[in-house]
Amino acid sequence: MQRRAFLLSTGAALGLSAFAAPWVHAAAKRQKILYFTRSAGFEHSGIKRKGSELSFTEKLLTAWGTKQGFDVHCTKDGRVFDDSLDGFDAIAFYTSGVLTEEDKPGKPVNGADTKPMSVDGKKHFLEAIAAGKGFIGFHSASDTFHSVGDRLQAQTEVDPYIAMLGGEFIHHGAQQKSTLSVASPKFPGLTGIASSLSFQEEWYALKNFAKDLHVILAMETAGMQGEFYQRPSYPNTWARMHNKGRVYFTALGHREDVWTNPDVEKIMLGGLSWVLGNSTADLTQNIDTATPHAGQLPKINPKTPAKPADKKAKKQ
Repeated sequence: MQRRAFLLSTGAALGLSAFAAPWVHAAAKRQKILYFTRSAGFEHSGIKRKGSELSFTEKLLTAWGTKQGFDVHCTKDGRVFDDSLDGFDAIAFYTSGVLTEEDKPGKPVNGADTKPMSVDGKKHFLEAIAAGKGFIGFHSASDTFHSVGDRLQAQTEVDPYIAMLGGEFIHHGAQQKSTLSVASPKFPGLTGIASSLSFQEEWYALKNFAKDLHVILAMETAGMQGEFYQRPSYPNTWARMHNKGRVYFTALGHREDVWTNPDVEKIMLGGLSWVLGNSTADLTQNIDTATPHAGQLPKINPKTPAKPADKKAKKQ
């Protein structure tokens, strides 16, 4: 693996909050997470590197691991999935686009000489999750390997990656202060969190939800500005089992100040703890009660996704 993947780790401190994760059970051995951040679509500032220096979220996850007792290996080289994944206890994605696509000649993806995941690598990765490896997806992990069909409509057949993840990105409007309600207050990381959270973020509109989702945080759309949010509340953060694999996704994480929000840090560390198998959770399906009309999508003019508000939001 070492000869193929560009794996980096760092113990840089990023002003982490002082709490220790009380829900974490001590693992028998030091665990390892593979953090994959290749962007075949829009590259977020949180995963953008300057030369060989790790990105903001790569440094942050590594620092969390230093404090909580796990190692994080960061790469944008998709060839890592052609090798054995046995050395990793979980895989984390902050990705976008079709990760199996090659860089265009003379135009490396996002200015970096990254390498695509092979078709066999994608199959190998999904088989590893189904066999029991943990997975956690951040923000644009839902904007990865889109299903075939109209982006603004739900699909009856979804890409195998989306089927594993449990939901799919549609689009987003301008950043705004909005509210998440806590649907699973006993899930790891939610202890002490208020029944609702409000902050500024780039909020993802999502679709193609798996029927077995255990919703942790729900997007409260009442009062939100933008046509993508004119719909009933829907899942923002959830957990599910993909055969034997523990899968966790949160749409949070566009803004760096969201990552450093103490409540969000607790929530994400709780998700990591569960994905690594260091904590337990009741995964009773609750999408029908927490967000009963999540499948009802807004009526969108297909010409509107490129509106200036969206472009402005992506630059922030």
